[in-house]
Amino acid sequence: MARGQLRVYLGAAPGVGKTYKMLEEGHRRRERGTDVVVGFVECHGRRHTEALVAGLEVVPRTTVTYRGASFTEMDLDAVLARRPQVALVDELAHTNVPGSGSAKRWQDVQRMLDAGITVITTVNIQHLESLNDVVAQITGVTQRETIPDEVVRRADQIELVDMTPEALRRRLAHGNVYTPDKIDAALSNYFRVGNLTALRELALLWLADKVDDQLERYRAEHHIDATWETRERVVVALTGGPEGDTLIRRAARIADRSKGADLLAVHVARSSGLASVDPAHLARQRVLVESLGGSYHQVLGDDIPAALLDFARGVNATQLVLGASRRGRLAQLLAPGVGVTTTAGSGPIDVHLVTHEEVKRGRPPITLSRGLTPRRRLAGFALATLGLPLLTVALTHLRGHLTLSNDILLYLAAVVAVTLIGGLYPALVAAVAGFALLNWYFTQPIHEWTIAERENILALAVFLLIAVAVSTVVDLAARRTSEAAHARAEAETLSTVAGSVLRGSRPLPALLDQLRETFQLTGVTLLERRPDAAGPDLRHDPAAWRVAAAVGDQPCLTPAQGDADVPVDGQMSLVLRGRALAAGNRRVVEAFAAQAAVALRQERLAEQAAAVGPLAEIDRLRTALLSAVSHDLRTPLASAKAAVSSLRSPDVEFSEADRDELLATAEESHDRLGRLVDNLLDMSRLEVGALAMFPQVISLAEAIPAAVDELGDGGRAISIQMPDDLPEVSVDPALLQRALVNVLTNAVRYSPPDRPPMITASAHAGQVEIRVIDHGPGVPAADWDRIFAPFQRLGDRDNSTGVGLGLALSRGLVEAMGGTVDPDATPGGGLTMILTLSAISSPHTDDLDDAILEPARQTPASDNGASS
Repeated sequence: MARGQLRVYLGAAPGVGKTYKMLEEGHRRRERGTDVVVGFVECHGRRHTEALVAGLEVVPRTTVTYRGASFTEMDLDAVLARRPQVALVDELAHTNVPGSGSAKRWQDVQRMLDAGITVITTVNIQHLESLNDVVAQITGVTQRETIPDEVVRRADQIELVDMTPEALRRRLAHGNVYTPDKIDAALSNYFRVGNLTALRELALLWLADKVDDQLERYRAEHHIDATWETRERVVVALTGGPEGDTLIRRAARIADRSKGADLLAVHVARSSGLASVDPAHLARQRVLVESLGGSYHQVLGDDIPAALLDFARGVNATQLVLGASRRGRLAQLLAPGVGVTTTAGSGPIDVHLVTHEEVKRGRPPITLSRGLTPRRRLAGFALATLGLPLLTVALTHLRGHLTLSNDILLYLAAVVAVTLIGGLYPALVAAVAGFALLNWYFTQPIHEWTIAERENILALAVFLLIAVAVSTVVDLAARRTSEAAHARAEAETLSTVAGSVLRGSRPLPALLDQLRETFQLTGVTLLERRPDAAGPDLRHDPAAWRVAAAVGDQPCLTPAQGDADVPVDGQMSLVLRGRALAAGNRRVVEAFAAQAAVALRQERLAEQAAAVGPLAEIDRLRTALLSAVSHDLRTPLASAKAAVSSLRSPDVEFSEADRDELLATAEESHDRLGRLVDNLLDMSRLEVGALAMFPQVISLAEAIPAAVDELGDGGRAISIQMPDDLPEVSVDPALLQRALVNVLTNAVRYSPPDRPPMITASAHAGQVEIRVIDHGPGVPAADWDRIFAPFQRLGDRDNSTGVGLGLALSRGLVEAMGGTVDPDATPGGGLTMILTLSAISSPHTDDLDDAILEPARQTPASDNGASS
């Protein structure tokens, strides 16, 4: 059976019309004779969308009962049994009610596709898993329903449903998206122009990546290696030299000329890993590339031009930036070089050869004996100086027993021994000396520099060539072994550095401490030059520097105070104290210095983010307050005004009952407005610790029924269960009643009609616990702390349920009286709020007075914290 196809309408934001587009497509296919059914469509009360559903076959939904409440979901079994050609399924990221079979609707869709049914569905950009945190940062709203990006990327067709922010806001204002009571809150919160613009750009960028994936897959399937200039991609080749900064900035300027161009930096490392590359330069250049919006890559290859072109073609690059050759003219005549070879094989890729200051300086000289220490070279010269004469003396005593060939082999062995100990230069001296000694002592005529027989000339010449060749090979092997060991030590050191930085909570001190331990230093200081520093000799001026970070002993105040210093980007200097820095270790320390500069910038960015955090939270609360209170203030005012205006109208004659009802409406509206204002004022007092309290000893047998009575009709069904011997508590009666009313209001709101809330009270270990139990949908344990945040309703956008202050205020009030408010799961489903207060256990007068006075001695609210 062929798998069905998946078509996704991707919405840039809610309300752009993706469901409408899906239904239009269903009608078009139905008119062409395709068997189309509606598996699930959510119209949200939009009349135009509801009108489009008419004329399409709708599979009835199934009812699922969860925690005493009934919900409707898509009937997957019915759709599979119906087996249409095409099924329309709305809201792909929807989370199914527990008990529905699959946890997510996209999993239901996968089963339909496996059954051969083509599915047309919808999803908004904010529901994609990879963008969830970005959308939350932009809009301030975290989407709990997400879908893996790969599910959408695997769709056969994706169509973006887009609309300008201004047009979408007009749709909202005209009532085409939400009901009138939600329009103001939506426009002032989620549907701000900035939010919609950002969401639109996210959708376009995500879809562009999807198109790129499709293009790359097509090119791979059809074995297309040629460059298709669908998007400008600029690749800059880095050698690890100081000229890399110039090349990166030039490549970035080239990329900036094309809107949306990609910048990629690539370094080709030799497969042997022994090329002389400065890791500090590469570390700094990687940071520079990423700061310019590019990406850094590293590939292996011994043929650098071929590796560069393979990488460029692999990423579909259109331009390649190379540095001009640093080799001399003679070397360029003998070999074309990387730039010329790459240009010759680039094909449609444009190659830019960029000149730089390093061209004038040429390539660094090659050191032939870098792998051996001076002590070993001296030992090699000593062995050649002493060993060859001793060998000559020994062979002269054996002149009649050995042939010239034996003598040559023994001298050759001596030269190899000198090479193994001292390297190339002592071996060359030993080879020439051995040639001379063989000629003087062992070839006819003896003790003369002439050679009588031609075969002896050939033998000595071959000896000299073999000695030089063997010396060169052995010396090269020794140097390569030393370089490999040094490279391995560097790699292990840098790997340890990376690990310690990643594991540390403070990367910069961990980095400096690792440097100190690696090179056995007594102190490491990162100095930063002051912006106003100027003068001829800043290295010795303490006023020109400030200590950014330091580990070990007393920090250095200037670069000159240390035993070694490594400049970092002209503004910082890493100063070492305790030992001189060996030349071979300098490039590793430079890598440390580059990473230290990055870590310092990251720490400062984190500090700035932490400083901005409270301001962002204040702005979030202000926005939430304005959007939530706007409805709650306006609704009671409008109701009261309408009631009063009706009573004052001379055109209508009201009966006594109607007048009483209008007066009751006005009074209820003013009471509701008064409660809202009181809550806001008390919340502000709690935040600043200025809430006044008047503790009294009261009985909960009186306080709890009074709170229930204040709910009016909503509290009639509440069940109260309290023991007769419940101890008294010392609280402010008015504040306790306010806290109980807020908690009870929440419980009544979310409890099903057939299972009203219940209040129980008990005493244990000097405390009294009041439990407000409801059997509603409950709250996940992960969200228990969030329900006490001000203006938080856990995704409930219905402003008619209040501004989200009830639980936050209740916790603040109870904590101000020395108690606690904690949530717990109700057995069988629901949420239980536990109010814990200190009990007064002794009936004696002195103890009673102490119990009353003790809470009053506490600082009001400031020690307890107003709310979470």
